Amino acid sequence: MIEDKVLCRCEEVLESEIREAIQAGARTLHGVKIRTRAGMGLCQGQTCQRLIARILAEETGQSPAEILPATYRPPCRPINLSFLSGVEG
Repeated sequence: MIEDKVLCRCEEVLESEIREAIQAGARTLHGVKIRTRAGMGLCQGQTCQRLIARILAEETGQSPAEILPATYRPPCRPINLSFLSGVEG
């Protein structure tokens, strides 16, 4: 039996979960991301994105060059509205 590997350490997503998402219709890194949360952790896909892209290319028959990178969104933190208004609260 082949050992299942954790590909996204931040979100603890297994290789089998990535392959299942692709077989269920994910054809882009974004598609895999929304189905599995892979790439949504603290590293924002910096660690796992290349591994997922390789599996995506392998499963779909695309060349690795055809796989577009996922979009990045910086982490955000809540702020007080007084900060935006300039009024001390």
